[in-house]
Amino acid sequence: MAAGPTRTCVGCRASAHKGALVRVVRTATGGRVDPTGAAPGRGAYVHRSAACLDRALARNTLARALRADLAEDEVGRLRMMIEGDA
Repeated sequence: MAAGPTRTCVGCRASAHKGALVRVVRTATGGRVDPTGAAPGRGAYVHRSAACLDRALARNTLARALRADLAEDEVGRLRMMIEGDA
């Protein structure tokens, strides 16, 4: 087992090392992508996979985990970040 923290993807519900996931954090104005993984606030994680992101958005699990909606521009930013890693 790899050392370090593990988190659960809100898209597929699989556990993975924190570095393999992208963190989205809730702010006072809604949700935003947290590329550093260190921003304060309620966070949710999704794999760096378009399939996991699509599943999280379709099932509304990302918004539920954050307890806030993610703005369309942030969804686009998250999608670009994930597709850029592929």
